[in-house]
Amino acid sequence: MTEYFDKNYWQNRYENNQAGWDIGEVATPLKEYFDQLVNREMNILIPGAGNSYEAEYLHRNNFTNVSVLDLALQPLENLKQRIPDFPNKHLFQGDFFEHSHKYDLIVEQTFFCALHPTLRTAYAKKMHELLVQGGTLAGVLFNTEFEGGPPFGGNKTEYLQYFEPFFQIKCLELCYNSIKPRQNRELFVILVNK
Repeated sequence: MTEYFDKNYWQNRYENNQAGWDIGEVATPLKEYFDQLVNREMNILIPGAGNSYEAEYLHRNNFTNVSVLDLALQPLENLKQRIPDFPNKHLFQGDFFEHSHKYDLIVEQTFFCALHPTLRTAYAKKMHELLVQGGTLAGVLFNTEFEGGPPFGGNKTEYLQYFEPFFQIKCLELCYNSIKPRQNRELFVILVNK
């Protein structure tokens, strides 16, 4: 399903430092969301994880079942260099649409916007399949348009059409705590799997 941007495309982006979305740390909206989570043993997936500062933050805060998935190998190797004790069994190089485990929480951070817009309905359906009933998809979506892509932008009205068939919309609102370059350009999303 990733015929638009394959693993070589993303590997080249990382090898050539063409990761403009990478802020070098966990984004504030996600950090604050993680800080209020109580269950450190829940199964968490971060798909299209890139350098995955989110996984690093969770790991350092004693979350024990954090899995990282990316098409490209380079960002997984980058994570392993930063955290040598991150469990290899929780690192997956592969296609999100072919992944088959079940999770309590899936974290969205610059993955949705990296996919070609024609894959957005498939993304919502796959998230529904990967989450346990009552599981949560949480994270940040862009609330802006971009020239070309990736990244590909969008807005709340568009996103609702993809998610409403599969999820209860608990939150899909403008982020109040975005980093400065992204202020008023991000929506925080908390979706509960039906």
